[in-house]
Amino acid sequence: MKFALPRHRTPITVPADARRLRSPQRHCMPDITLDWLNSLTGWSGAMKLVYTSASGDEVACEFEVAEQHMQPFGLVHGGVHCGVIETITSIGATLHVRAHGQEAVGLENTTSFIRATRSGKLLAVARPITRGRTTQLWEAWIRDDQDRLVAQGRVRLQNVASSGLRGAPGTRA
Repeated sequence: MKFALPRHRTPITVPADARRLRSPQRHCMPDITLDWLNSLTGWSGAMKLVYTSASGDEVACEFEVAEQHMQPFGLVHGGVHCGVIETITSIGATLHVRAHGQEAVGLENTTSFIRATRSGKLLAVARPITRGRTTQLWEAWIRDDQDRLVAQGRVRLQNVASSGLRGAPGTRA
């Protein structure tokens, strides 16, 4: 397959492997369950996130503020809020496109810190704003145990061909 880019006169040959990678993979993708999400050992596990619901329409988790969440001045670190928002929006966006052999990766995360937090349980919920063929936009809120808004963010994600979720049930880690 040959094609020319607008700025180049020389035809470019696209390797067969590159063409294959661009098309959605139709292999068997394992189910993502709450049990699996709650057993994650990476960042989610280190932050002790407990997922309470997960679908392509909404993802929710909660966590008890602990030492690993703090910045040096005794407040929950803003990066924790950004990370939680990125994580739950990515899970929801991926669950939405999995049936098409895709997963979603974050392109942009804009998180606002509304209220400082030192202790207690925090609850996070993410929902889609728009879900297109190539990109999605999700919004998430983190509230304290008194239902006060602590942080709010939007994450823009790109739908890409699945690479096989690392450590997902039924896959090799």
